[in-house]
Amino acid sequence: MLKIFSTEQVRNADAYTIANEPIASTDLMERAATACYERIKAGLNKDFKRVLIYCGPGNNGGDGLAIARMLWRDGTDVVAVVDAEAEPTPDNSINLERYQKSGGITATLSEKPAITTDDLVIDAIFGSGLSIPVKGKWADIIAEINESKTIVVSIDIPSGLFADKPSDPGAGAIVKADHTLSLQFPKLAFMFAENDEFAGLWEVIDIGLHKGLIESEKSKDFMVTLDDIRLIVKPRKKFSHKGSYGHALLITGSQGKTGAAVLASRACLRSGAGLVTAHVPSGSAGILQTAVPEAMVSADIWEDAFTTLPQLDRYTAIGCGPGVGLAAKSQNALKLLIQETQVPLILDADALNILSENKTWLGFLPQGTILTPHPKEFERLAGKIVNSFDRLEVLRKFSARFRCYVVLKGANTVIATPRGDCYFNPTGNPGMATGGSGDVLTGIITGLAAQGYSQLESCLLGVYLHGLAGDIAASKSGCEALIAGDIIEKMGKAWKILHGERKHN
Repeated sequence: MLKIFSTEQVRNADAYTIANEPIASTDLMERAATACYERIKAGLNKDFKRVLIYCGPGNNGGDGLAIARMLWRDGTDVVAVVDAEAEPTPDNSINLERYQKSGGITATLSEKPAITTDDLVIDAIFGSGLSIPVKGKWADIIAEINESKTIVVSIDIPSGLFADKPSDPGAGAIVKADHTLSLQFPKLAFMFAENDEFAGLWEVIDIGLHKGLIESEKSKDFMVTLDDIRLIVKPRKKFSHKGSYGHALLITGSQGKTGAAVLASRACLRSGAGLVTAHVPSGSAGILQTAVPEAMVSADIWEDAFTTLPQLDRYTAIGCGPGVGLAAKSQNALKLLIQETQVPLILDADALNILSENKTWLGFLPQGTILTPHPKEFERLAGKIVNSFDRLEVLRKFSARFRCYVVLKGANTVIATPRGDCYFNPTGNPGMATGGSGDVLTGIITGLAAQGYSQLESCLLGVYLHGLAGDIAASKSGCEALIAGDIIEKMGKAWKILHGERKHN
């Protein structure tokens, strides 16, 4: 897992590396600049006639000056724009001198060249240590950068964006980057939707901070990687049979919403569950048996709603909620399910809406229950949310209080655990913002839990697999044309990638 460190932790990691590698601070800066330079040369500066690097007076500006020197020596037309009136940090001053001695061209803020569409702009103005909004002359520079029509690359973090707290674009200027090269660690701010227009496409650049410190330093926030997921996946044994992979129960559907049951059941089967039973209103049983012949059907006594429970002791995981509706009979049946379930329980959609109307039931959820809300559903459960940073802390406390796992759906879906840890998922795309996508996720997670994956493993693997299948589907159909069924159809290719096959075709 990629740990997401706070600004203070990153600062401490820098200092620890300098003291214990040991390495001079200027050499560590050189290492970071080299990693960024190599990434820029690998593809981010193609088709540009000139590179304009805006360098602030701090160490972020020092990184920019070192990158400028490397590009200049490589034959790139570079101009480093600096603030001649500000007092630079020692490492910044050293790199300015090195750049100028190499013959590199500098320009002050007052004589800076105009940005053209033939330029690549590199933002090295302020790093993650910024604590106040950007105003004044640098705000004017940032406004000019944002108004330009050229590509912008930010070093470590877009200048003006706070890494560990909410940013207010109305209070100070923030660079709108197309690409961000985040040094060593992701920034927590990158995980949230409101910062997407600033961070753009971001990636982590390894700058070689001390591995021992990184491993020992504690974090509550993590970014999931493909390697992490591959470690979770269990290989199948030659002599296994359908009984080896569990029996999942899905309680889904109501009048007019049988589609939710069909999608969840298909996804559950594609997740690898040995047996899948869908408990649906009796009026939907025929439809489901025809649409998903691989699944067994348990018919409710009522024709149009979920009102009764089948015998539960035959199942190894239970998912409930997609399309069940909010009828009083369904609410009573859900209460009974919560009281009687002895296996992993996954609640989604209308099951969550019922819980939000009966919040005292939260305290009776079986330990380790998995909830899969979207942000509005979570707000109905947990109360008013101020901003994304606040939502994350509310989510953390909610999971700990009710001893549950919460999969908060959206871009960078976050999984919160009863221990208070949060895991951000990197897969998925805007095309998955379509009806039925959540039903598919419920089916996947239920199927994984039925197979014996732990609740945390089911969440991590399920969310990653769901997003990866969606990415494969979007690569074929485009985001606009993607429908929930496409995600299910591409799950096989996603599984192959998780098993080591790299191609997305």
